[in-house]
Amino acid sequence: MPGKQAKILSPVDVSDLLLFARCTHNPLRNRVIVLLSAKAGLRAGEIAGLTWDMVLGPTGQISGTIELRDHAAKKGSGRVIPIHPELYEALAALCDVAPQSKSNRVIRSQRGGPMTALSIVVWFNRAFKNLGLKGCSSHSGRRTFVTRAARVVHKAGGSLRDVQLLAGHRSIQTTQRYIDGDSDAQRKLVSMI
Repeated sequence: MPGKQAKILSPVDVSDLLLFARCTHNPLRNRVIVLLSAKAGLRAGEIAGLTWDMVLGPTGQISGTIELRDHAAKKGSGRVIPIHPELYEALAALCDVAPQSKSNRVIRSQRGGPMTALSIVVWFNRAFKNLGLKGCSSHSGRRTFVTRAARVVHKAGGSLRDVQLLAGHRSIQTTQRYIDGDSDAQRKLVSMI
Protein backbone atom coordinates (compact mmCIF):
# COMPACT_ATOMS: atom_id res chain seq x y z
CA MET A 1 0.00 0.00 0.00
CA PRO A 2 2.69 2.57 -0.84
CA GLY A 3 1.41 6.12 -0.48
CA LYS A 4 -1.81 5.06 1.22
CA GLN A 5 -2.66 5.17 4.89
CA ALA A 6 -4.03 2.07 6.55
CA LYS A 7 -7.77 2.26 7.09
CA ILE A 8 -9.27 2.99 10.48
CA LEU A 9 -11.11 0.06 12.08
CA SER A 10 -14.68 0.47 13.28
CA PRO A 11 -15.66 -1.05 16.64
CA VAL A 12 -17.34 -3.87 14.68
CA ASP A 13 -14.12 -4.45 12.71
CA VAL A 14 -12.14 -4.76 15.96
CA SER A 15 -14.76 -7.18 17.33
CA ASP A 16 -14.54 -9.22 14.12
CA LEU A 17 -10.75 -9.27 14.40
CA LEU A 18 -11.00 -10.51 18.00
CA LEU A 19 -13.48 -13.17 16.91
CA PHE A 20 -11.09 -14.23 14.15
CA ALA A 21 -8.27 -14.43 16.72
CA ARG A 22 -10.44 -16.66 18.92
CA CYS A 23 -10.81 -19.16 16.04
CA THR A 24 -7.05 -19.54 15.41
CA HIS A 25 -4.50 -22.08 16.68
CA ASN A 26 -3.21 -19.64 19.29
CA PRO A 27 -6.28 -17.60 20.33
CA LEU A 28 -4.87 -16.06 23.50
CA ARG A 29 -1.66 -14.82 21.88
CA ASN A 30 -3.56 -13.53 18.85
CA ARG A 31 -6.07 -11.67 21.04
CA VAL A 32 -3.14 -9.91 22.73
CA ILE A 33 -1.68 -9.02 19.31
CA VAL A 34 -4.96 -7.37 18.24
CA LEU A 35 -5.37 -5.51 21.53
CA LEU A 36 -1.75 -4.29 21.62
CA SER A 37 -2.42 -2.72 18.23
CA ALA A 38 -5.96 -1.36 18.72
CA LYS A 39 -5.93 -0.54 22.46
CA ALA A 40 -2.28 0.45 23.01
CA GLY A 41 -1.36 1.74 19.54
CA LEU A 42 1.75 -0.39 19.16
CA ARG A 43 3.43 -0.91 15.79
CA ALA A 44 4.13 -4.46 14.52
CA GLY A 45 7.81 -4.13 15.46
CA GLU A 46 6.89 -2.92 18.94
CA ILE A 47 4.47 -5.81 19.43
CA ALA A 48 7.21 -8.23 18.37
CA GLY A 49 9.78 -6.56 20.66
CA LEU A 50 7.61 -6.35 23.78
CA THR A 51 9.03 -8.34 26.71
CA TRP A 52 7.34 -9.38 29.93
CA ASP A 53 9.45 -7.01 32.03
CA MET A 54 7.81 -4.13 30.13
CA VAL A 55 4.33 -5.14 31.31
CA LEU A 56 4.92 -6.81 34.70
CA GLY A 57 5.13 -4.97 37.99
CA PRO A 58 7.61 -5.78 40.77
CA THR A 59 5.36 -8.53 42.17
CA GLY A 60 5.19 -10.34 38.83
CA GLN A 61 1.61 -9.26 38.14
CA ILE A 62 0.53 -7.26 35.11
CA SER A 63 1.29 -3.61 35.73
CA GLY A 64 -1.09 -0.77 34.96
CA THR A 65 1.22 0.45 32.19
CA ILE A 66 3.33 -0.76 29.30
CA GLU A 67 6.85 0.62 29.71
CA LEU A 68 7.91 0.36 26.09
CA ARG A 69 11.70 0.71 26.13
CA ASP A 70 13.62 2.73 23.56
CA HIS A 71 15.27 -0.38 22.06
CA ALA A 72 11.83 -1.90 21.28
CA ALA A 73 10.31 1.29 19.86
CA LYS A 74 10.70 2.89 16.44
CA LYS A 75 13.45 5.53 16.40
CA GLY A 76 14.04 4.95 20.12
CA SER A 77 10.67 6.52 20.96
CA GLY A 78 10.06 4.52 24.13
CA ARG A 79 7.08 5.57 26.16
CA VAL A 80 4.70 4.62 28.95
CA ILE A 81 1.21 3.59 27.86
CA PRO A 82 -1.62 2.92 30.32
CA ILE A 83 -3.03 -0.58 29.81
CA HIS A 84 -6.66 -0.73 28.66
CA PRO A 85 -8.78 -3.06 30.89
CA GLU A 86 -9.47 -5.47 28.02
CA LEU A 87 -5.76 -5.68 27.22
CA TYR A 88 -4.96 -6.10 30.92
CA GLU A 89 -7.19 -9.19 31.13
CA ALA A 90 -5.73 -10.67 27.95
CA LEU A 91 -2.14 -10.09 29.10
CA ALA A 92 -2.89 -11.63 32.51
CA ALA A 93 -4.37 -14.73 30.85
CA LEU A 94 -1.37 -15.02 28.51
CA CYS A 95 1.06 -14.50 31.40
CA ASP A 96 -0.49 -17.49 33.20
CA VAL A 97 0.54 -19.82 30.35
CA ALA A 98 3.69 -18.04 29.09
CA PRO A 99 7.31 -18.85 29.95
CA GLN A 100 8.05 -17.00 33.16
CA SER A 101 11.39 -15.35 32.35
CA LYS A 102 10.83 -11.60 32.40
CA SER A 103 13.17 -11.14 29.45
CA ASN A 104 11.04 -13.42 27.27
CA ARG A 105 9.05 -11.83 24.51
CA VAL A 106 5.33 -11.54 25.18
CA ILE A 107 4.40 -12.62 21.65
CA ARG A 108 5.91 -15.96 20.72
CA SER A 109 5.62 -18.08 17.60
CA GLN A 110 3.92 -21.45 17.32
CA ARG A 111 7.33 -23.07 17.83
CA GLY A 112 8.07 -21.06 20.98
CA GLY A 113 10.55 -18.52 19.64
CA PRO A 114 9.87 -14.79 19.47
CA MET A 115 7.65 -13.62 16.60
CA THR A 116 9.22 -11.14 14.21
CA ALA A 117 7.66 -7.88 13.10
CA LEU A 118 7.15 -9.42 9.66
CA SER A 119 5.27 -12.34 11.23
CA ILE A 120 2.96 -9.86 12.97
CA VAL A 121 2.37 -8.02 9.66
CA VAL A 122 1.63 -11.31 7.88
CA TRP A 123 -0.76 -12.37 10.66
CA PHE A 124 -2.74 -9.13 10.32
CA ASN A 125 -2.79 -9.35 6.52
CA ARG A 126 -4.14 -12.90 6.69
CA ALA A 127 -6.77 -11.85 9.26
CA PHE A 128 -7.95 -8.87 7.21
CA LYS A 129 -8.11 -10.97 4.05
CA ASN A 130 -10.19 -13.62 5.83
CA LEU A 131 -12.52 -10.93 7.17
CA GLY A 132 -12.84 -9.22 3.78
CA LEU A 133 -11.49 -5.91 5.14
CA LYS A 134 -9.79 -4.09 2.28
CA GLY A 135 -7.22 -1.34 2.74
CA CYS A 136 -6.34 -2.52 6.23
CA SER A 137 -2.85 -3.43 7.42
CA SER A 138 -0.97 -4.10 10.63
CA HIS A 139 -0.97 -0.31 11.08
CA SER A 140 -4.79 -0.06 11.09
CA GLY A 141 -5.05 -0.81 14.80
CA ARG A 142 -2.49 1.89 15.57
CA ARG A 143 -4.28 4.49 13.40
CA THR A 144 -7.55 3.47 15.07
CA PHE A 145 -6.01 3.96 18.53
CA VAL A 146 -4.59 7.39 17.66
CA THR A 147 -7.80 8.56 15.98
CA ARG A 148 -10.06 7.41 18.83
CA ALA A 149 -7.72 8.91 21.42
CA ALA A 150 -7.72 12.24 19.59
CA ARG A 151 -11.52 12.29 19.47
CA VAL A 152 -11.97 11.74 23.21
CA VAL A 153 -8.85 13.31 24.72
CA HIS A 154 -10.79 16.46 25.69
CA LYS A 155 -13.13 14.32 27.84
CA ALA A 156 -10.11 13.15 29.83
CA GLY A 157 -8.92 16.73 30.26
CA GLY A 158 -5.97 16.18 27.91
CA SER A 159 -4.72 17.61 24.67
CA LEU A 160 -3.39 16.41 21.34
CA ARG A 161 0.07 16.51 22.97
CA ASP A 162 -1.04 13.60 25.20
CA VAL A 163 -2.03 11.61 22.12
CA GLN A 164 1.35 12.44 20.56
CA LEU A 165 3.14 11.08 23.64
CA LEU A 166 1.06 7.89 23.69
CA ALA A 167 1.82 7.33 20.00
CA GLY A 168 5.52 7.98 20.46
CA HIS A 169 5.64 10.60 17.72
CA ARG A 170 8.39 13.22 17.81
CA SER A 171 6.23 15.71 15.93
CA ILE A 172 2.62 16.75 16.51
CA GLN A 173 2.27 16.95 12.71
CA THR A 174 2.90 13.19 12.48
CA THR A 175 0.15 12.59 15.02
CA GLN A 176 -2.22 14.83 13.08
CA ARG A 177 -1.62 12.80 9.90
CA TYR A 178 -2.77 9.67 11.75
CA ILE A 179 -6.09 11.16 12.78
CA ASP A 180 -8.98 10.39 10.49
CA GLY A 181 -11.69 13.01 10.07
CA ASP A 182 -15.31 12.28 10.98
CA SER A 183 -17.83 13.42 8.37
CA ASP A 184 -20.74 13.20 10.86
CA ALA A 185 -18.90 15.49 13.27
CA GLN A 186 -18.10 17.87 10.42
CA ARG A 187 -21.79 18.05 9.43
CA LYS A 188 -22.80 18.71 13.07
CA LEU A 189 -20.10 21.36 13.39
CA VAL A 190 -21.24 23.19 10.26
CA SER A 191 -24.89 23.05 11.35
CA MET A 192 -23.90 24.72 14.63
CA ILE A 193 -22.33 27.72 12.89
